[in-house]
Amino acid sequence: MSTKRTLGVGVISLGWMGRLHARSYRALSERFPELGVEARLVAAADPIDEARRAAVEDLGFERAHADYHELLADPQIDLVSIASPNFLHEEIALAAVSAGKPFWIEKPMGTCAEQSRSIARAAETAGLVTCVGFNYRHVPAIEYMRELIRSGKLGRITNARVWFIADYNSSPLSPLTWRASRQKAGAGVVPDLMSHGADLAQYLIGRIASVTALTDTFITERPIPTKMGIGHSGFEIGDEVGAVENEDYVGMLARFEGGAVATMESSRVSVGPRAEYVVEVYGTEGSARWNFERLNELEVCLGVDGGPTHGYTRAMAGPAWGEWHRYQPAIGTSMGFDDLKSIEAAQFIRSVLTGEQHAPSAADAWCAAEVDAAVVASAADGQWHDVPRVEGRTTFDA
Repeated sequence: MSTKRTLGVGVISLGWMGRLHARSYRALSERFPELGVEARLVAAADPIDEARRAAVEDLGFERAHADYHELLADPQIDLVSIASPNFLHEEIALAAVSAGKPFWIEKPMGTCAEQSRSIARAAETAGLVTCVGFNYRHVPAIEYMRELIRSGKLGRITNARVWFIADYNSSPLSPLTWRASRQKAGAGVVPDLMSHGADLAQYLIGRIASVTALTDTFITERPIPTKMGIGHSGFEIGDEVGAVENEDYVGMLARFEGGAVATMESSRVSVGPRAEYVVEVYGTEGSARWNFERLNELEVCLGVDGGPTHGYTRAMAGPAWGEWHRYQPAIGTSMGFDDLKSIEAAQFIRSVLTGEQHAPSAADAWCAAEVDAAVVASAADGQWHDVPRVEGRTTFDA
């Protein structure tokens, strides 16, 4: 008989990300046995019939609800995941706070900084630990890069380049979804992709203090779906088109509180790069560069004069980097995106068990939302904008 503690899990919204949350909880017992926890998939909530069927028959949930309020009212559920579209995040998160349920929510945490602030403050007032889906932090190469920076091995950090370029919406025939609606998504690629880049920059270097930016919309209309899909797939389209209401490109400059500066750029309509998410940090004694398309590698240059072969050296991830040892006993290329979410799930569970904030927090998401808001404001008036400080338990600076 297992001696592990059972925690009842509820997942709200079973698109691609909600299903990944479910798989991540299931991985905990094997990947993080020291937690002493067995995640029990008690219930899922989704208004779509097929999603509820899949929850029980494919993912192993004990039951499924059309109304998420029924899930939150279930006393057998100890914690919840919120993987719904942006415009539902505030409503569901505040309901989870009222129900006293710690929550793991995907970013952005709302459609604007005001919604993120209300969620973060409510969770903090209620004394709830939280988790937000800033999954790229958990890449072992990123953890090692952070160690190089924080230990001073790169010297004084002078500047950085952050480049989050994707092609998932590059076809003009991609359907017009809620992501193109200002009411339902807020801004476009800024909270969608660039918020990941801004969070990574803050996790590595420190708080972003001010920004200036420009945005553009390169694909201004898209076909309206005649059949809805899940996530980014399964849609059918007709001949009718509708307007794209938010940006699909952003370029920005950032100043960090510690004095470093950065160029940052993001697009979700680029043709060529599939998911080229690059973070490059320069210091007076060295530099490091990571690319998501080569997730398990890090390019490093230490020292200012290494002789005739001076320059970047490619290092492969190994057991000394972050949580790599849980997935591969030696150096290799075995880790992928899904593994990052299982690390995030473990940080969330550790936070729930200890009452301490180990996972990326609601305060972190609020901070990222304030960066987003400053970017959008700067793109509108062409000026530099300061990024307001936030309250609560941030972890990017821990």
